[in-house]
Amino acid sequence: MESKKVVVKNEIGLHARPAALFVQTANKYLSNIYIELDGKKVNGKSIMGVMSLGVFQGEEINIIAQGEDEKEAVKDLSDLIENRILDA
Repeated sequence: MESKKVVVKNEIGLHARPAALFVQTANKYLSNIYIELDGKKVNGKSIMGVMSLGVFQGEEINIIAQGEDEKEAVKDLSDLIENRILDA
């Protein structure tokens, strides 16, 4: 299992388009992907799961991956959150 805590920087958090980008990226990996916020853990490959967390700008989420490509998945998804969806 691989995990990393990241702070959501984009101004609308993980809602609508940013959530869709996260799920789309997560689905490229074979590993199981989860996002955790305040003790609630959801499937990172499910748009409904990701949006149900209601993640806002400035909140810290934990990205968790378990499987054969877990390291690559966590690295890519944390980079997505920290650097690539800043204004999505």
